[in-house]
Amino acid sequence: MYSSSASLFELLCGLIVLLLLPFPSHASDPDPLQDVCIADLNAPISINGFPCKPASEVTSDDFFTDFSKNPTTFDVFKRAVTLGDVSGFPAVNTQGVSLFRIDLDVGGINPPHTHPRGTEAGIVTRGKVLVGLVLTPGMVFLIPRALIHFQLNVGKGPATFIPIFNTQNPGVSDSLTTLFDTTPPIPNEVLTKSFRVSDDVINAIRKARASN
Repeated sequence: MYSSSASLFELLCGLIVLLLLPFPSHASDPDPLQDVCIADLNAPISINGFPCKPASEVTSDDFFTDFSKNPTTFDVFKRAVTLGDVSGFPAVNTQGVSLFRIDLDVGGINPPHTHPRGTEAGIVTRGKVLVGLVLTPGMVFLIPRALIHFQLNVGKGPATFIPIFNTQNPGVSDSLTTLFDTTPPIPNEVLTKSFRVSDDVINAIRKARASN
């Protein structure tokens, strides 16, 4: 017979094992049910990514994307994004991975934001990028899922980094949009008290964002 202390010890060990097991429900994406599922971007979206393109229509080109080209245009933040999620690289559909190429012109910024569905690991390939610390080519950074973060080009030339995610669609929640562009808007009183600034500052920010 087992003693009560032994039973409690076994129960405790069992609970520890359960806590440490990587539950599928905690994963960013469900496990795939087939080897490949090239996304059919023209079909209605299903619950788990996009439907698969018919095998007869799949070609070798579906498994490759091109991150080698330098951008020719940038947005208002002096930023250019090359998509490698399921919308830009259909081969990642149901594979639980995606990647992007982010280019920042001199002084460019990837403004504060979060990724609600994925952890980000990135490698700097050109220039100097501030991600809490200044990183140079070959250096790698890690951003836990849903943690607010940014990337700022602090070098004298263009900067490039490649973020990789453990999901085909990490999502993005832009902090500026969340604070200043919601419908209905967050009241000025909430923002002025939160940031301890005047109405004039909040109104100036709203006006500047509306003009862009």
